Amino acid sequence: MIQGLLALAGLALLVPPAAVVPLQDAKPKAAAPKKAVPKKGKHAPPKPKAAVAKPDAPRLQPSAATLRVHDWVSSAGDNHGLPYLIVDKPNAALFLFDAHGKQLAAVPVLIGIAPGDDATPGIGAKQLSEIGPAEKTTPAGRFLAKFGLAVGKERVLWVDYYTSVALHPVPEGAAARKEKRRERLASPTPDDNRITFGCINVPSAFYAKLLSPMYRKKGGYVYVLPDSKPIEDVFPALHVQTAARSAS
Repeated sequence: MIQGLLALAGLALLVPPAAVVPLQDAKPKAAAPKKAVPKKGKHAPPKPKAAVAKPDAPRLQPSAATLRVHDWVSSAGDNHGLPYLIVDKPNAALFLFDAHGKQLAAVPVLIGIAPGDDATPGIGAKQLSEIGPAEKTTPAGRFLAKFGLAVGKERVLWVDYYTSVALHPVPEGAAARKEKRRERLASPTPDDNRITFGCINVPSAFYAKLLSPMYRKKGGYVYVLPDSKPIEDVFPALHVQTAARSAS
């Protein structure tokens, strides 16, 4: 029996004790995924380029001249109960007001190529091909605008029928696309908004949904701010406003 016990003890010396394995490592580790190897003759697909965000057009704010004309019109009732809008030529912006003087919208506009505040005499009787570069102005002043027919029986809002100045949406023809009129209207600055023969171009949605319904029945007034003339020369009633402010 003693010999048997000695034999078992010898076996215990020959077999090493089992190693202690932590529980979290007891499971076999997952093999790392193999990288896809592109097939011969084929290139890996290019990574998509990040889209470049276009700068947003700044929110249009009325200039000091726009606010001055608006204050005069609303306080004096110069619009005679009709809607009116103010075209700020230096900033290529339009501000629309209801009959009570509440601002309803502000949109960019395209105007005449040439700076200037007067229309060339007789320009309304000329063909477009006969109008010179210096004559392509949007005249400043106060106008009672109404809808009427233009060439081709197109219905437009005539600002001044006798000088052929109308307010209408940006044209969709090939010439307008070549001149990038839509892109000019959406640009963040007014530097490229002088492109028309003298007419005032506005966004199509604004014209169809807001302006046209308001002016359709009885028309409305349009006040076009000057490029270079003193504003009191264009709107003489502002002299009274200036005198009243000085007295107070």
